[in-house]
Amino acid sequence: MRFDIEYLSFFVIQVEGREGQGARGYKHYQTMDDYDYEDSPVKKFLDGEFSRIAKRKVEKNPLTEQAPTKIGTFIVEPGYELDSNPNFNMFNRMRTADGKEDFKNACDDLVRNYLDTGSVRGGALILSRAKMTTHSDDPFIFVMKCDFENKIARISDERNLIDEVEMAISTKSIKSIMYPHMPEAGMTEEWELKIHQPSHARYFEDFLKFVVYEQSVPEIVTERVMEFVHSYVEEKWPDESSEERQREEHDLELWTASDKRDLQQKWEPEQVMEAAERITEFQPDIEVKFKLGNTQVKGLLADFGYGVHITRLNGRYAVILEGESFVFDKGHSPIELLQPEDFRTVAERLLERREERDDDGLPY
Repeated sequence: MRFDIEYLSFFVIQVEGREGQGARGYKHYQTMDDYDYEDSPVKKFLDGEFSRIAKRKVEKNPLTEQAPTKIGTFIVEPGYELDSNPNFNMFNRMRTADGKEDFKNACDDLVRNYLDTGSVRGGALILSRAKMTTHSDDPFIFVMKCDFENKIARISDERNLIDEVEMAISTKSIKSIMYPHMPEAGMTEEWELKIHQPSHARYFEDFLKFVVYEQSVPEIVTERVMEFVHSYVEEKWPDESSEERQREEHDLELWTASDKRDLQQKWEPEQVMEAAERITEFQPDIEVKFKLGNTQVKGLLADFGYGVHITRLNGRYAVILEGESFVFDKGHSPIELLQPEDFRTVAERLLERREERDDDGLPY
């Protein structure tokens, strides 16, 4: 996957103070055309970066809430066209620029907007227009942000040994925007762009105020679970003013707001399985994680009631896992040598152990 650069503008963002709270400014260093770029050190610095950005996998519904790579969609009011979106127009001016000066001016507009982003930090901002001529003549816009590396030194010569570098940048943790989004080689989505920001700072999401992102899978699951919960409450207590319903709704508010949650013990297994099946219809490989005592359990939501069972054992919880075979991680443990007992034997021993401790007055 090869991209041919048409224009590239190199800017340096200058920010005073910590966390980008001081004065902000930028300096334009150079704008190049294709001939300039071929002979520029920037070519070596960015070699392969355009292809990596284009090939980077992304899901419309990320598997985690803080996914580093996302697909954004331009927002428009009903009945309006794409050119009513300010963020689209910003990229489109760069796509349709005629000549280096026109491209540089379009980039200036983007950089000034970017400076308004909260907590922006200093670094290099590289904006380019490129074509993948093997597939199409439609241009792509790449926005790349390289943060400054602190305390960088390099070996200079046998006399000075160490040379301090004032403003060092690398592509190690580069943040990027690619417009338009390319789901497959040669296929473009004019309404979508792809952002990549591998850090806790969400500069690009703050910067693109008229772009929306699809919900992550955990957010979708939470939303659907809450829909089932509210339906359950409405069916069980139709009267909104009833004391039982108000108490239940209060308990649910506390449950949803808590970071660490225990079993609520409200639904029968069949109700849980029905809700799980409706969720896994749209995402069969949704994971579920929980901790029982010191043991972490991780599996598929679809396995609940089939390969994963939760039960009570004399006032305590127990998890039963079913499967065809075991797979152990690297390293060896004596458990791998086990000849498993019959399930009934284990269950009877656990029940007897509890009875013995009860008779001795010992905590289980």
